[in-house]
Amino acid sequence: MSSTNGAILETPSITKHVLGVLVENHHGVLSRIAGLFAARGFNIDSLTVSATEDSSMSRMTVTLTGDTTVIDQIRKQLNKLAEVITVEDLTEQGLHIERELVLVKVEYSPEKRTDLIEIAAIFKAKSVDMTPETIAFEISGSQEKIDNFLTMIAQEACITELARSGVVALARGSGGLRKSFYAD
Repeated sequence: MSSTNGAILETPSITKHVLGVLVENHHGVLSRIAGLFAARGFNIDSLTVSATEDSSMSRMTVTLTGDTTVIDQIRKQLNKLAEVITVEDLTEQGLHIERELVLVKVEYSPEKRTDLIEIAAIFKAKSVDMTPETIAFEISGSQEKIDNFLTMIAQEACITELARSGVVALARGSGGLRKSFYAD
């Protein structure tokens, strides 16, 4: 909170938001949406895009950080684009399913191999490639789980390569983007 002339002003709460965006599936849509964010100075923390079960539509999951005013502004701007079918703030809706996939390659010394494999087992990561000098792991889960895994691995070996898919998310239960689209 801050004070101006004795009045107490609420400081907006900056939080992570996950937006589900259903768009028309054709070339240039991703570019237009990314351009909208860039033109207005909004930063995207992660972005995933894929065709849906209906090949005429794609689903975007956009993770970003901001206060409710900024997030509302982004939603309004997205809804103005002709290619956007519907936008939902999954964070605002409450419970949602959120996952990320990571591939990480580490260089290790022979005496650390067993420790690395044990850490992977604790986090339910899979060893997907191994050479005498490196191990590559695959892990999926929440960002918190993945960050904790990477911290533990980095204490035992040198991370040489890392690829993160970005967040994918769905509303829990009977809600969702397709339901919103058909309800309109």
